Amino acid sequence: MGKGGKSHGDDGEEQNMAAWLTGINTLKIQPFELPSLGPHDARIRMKAVGICGSDVHYLKTLRCADFIVKEPMVIGHECAGIIEEVGSEVTSLVPGDRVALEPGISCWRCNHCKGGRYNLCPDMKFFATPPVHGSLANQVVHPADLCFKLPDNVSLEEGAMCEPLSVGIHGCRRADVGPETTTLIMGAGPIGLVTLLAARAFGSPRIVIVDVDGYRLSVAKQLGADEIVKVSTNMEDIPEEVAQIHKAMGREVDVTLDCAGFNKTMSTALGATRAGGKTCLIGMGHGVMTVPLTPAAVREVDIIGVFRYKNTWPLCLDFISSGKIDVKPLITHRFGFSQKEVEEAFETSARGGDAIKVMFNL
Repeated sequence: MGKGGKSHGDDGEEQNMAAWLTGINTLKIQPFELPSLGPHDARIRMKAVGICGSDVHYLKTLRCADFIVKEPMVIGHECAGIIEEVGSEVTSLVPGDRVALEPGISCWRCNHCKGGRYNLCPDMKFFATPPVHGSLANQVVHPADLCFKLPDNVSLEEGAMCEPLSVGIHGCRRADVGPETTTLIMGAGPIGLVTLLAARAFGSPRIVIVDVDGYRLSVAKQLGADEIVKVSTNMEDIPEEVAQIHKAMGREVDVTLDCAGFNKTMSTALGATRAGGKTCLIGMGHGVMTVPLTPAAVREVDIIGVFRYKNTWPLCLDFISSGKIDVKPLITHRFGFSQKEVEEAFETSARGGDAIKVMFNL
């Protein structure tokens, strides 16, 4: 392909374009020069790219947790597309294959990678995490071993949904969710909802989900939550709300997955989880939290952290293709890839409301 980042379409030369984050609340579709294709790489024409909460954070503040955007960056990391070209050593894929992309490239040399926990790699290069460019572009180059072929009955949009679904699956694995664990989920945003779908697929017999937003809770109920509990943002209400949660569960809470990550949600999670149970923190709403650790420690509630995911794409695709998980209802809004539509899509996602997953069709 050469280093010019040009791709050869049916209409001759065509420049590769991408959505660049150039400043606060500023996205511009501009040329994006691709790196040359390495022997183990693939060049993929992007077809479906979802907007994640972290993308919106970067747009609004140029930062997410400790990651700060210091120079223009291509946005987007939830993605699927069609293989255009493969490197000389690639045998697993051919042009025309539809694939879902795992967005993080780890070093495979550090102790975390060697120990199998590559998601903790300190040198991880992750789409749209500064300074690494993302995937909201006509084409990207990516390692072929991080491109997972889609089963025939899985759409490109469903392929892109493997990325958020992976977070829920990793959380359920870390917390040992299974047929004998009742599950409480704090937060009915996109990650709370995929975690609900994952917990059900892992066999959890009873799932209660909690949120401040009635609409999100109604969506959770449609997606299969056994009970929903509407709460406030007021810390003083925690004891009363824990009692409500216990009543809704009808038995003890074995595992709580906090998909919001605020002082209030984590304090509620620790209070609601049974002695000897597990609380898993997935959301990162607050960078630093003040929570009642001592009462939870006295009851031996295990606190588990999660960061992204590892080895989840094959299971995601298996769950989706077998019908155990249906991610399609989560895709509420669709946009094309023009300057106007990119701006509108991010505004829609940032507004929340009835927008759960906003998807670009390129």
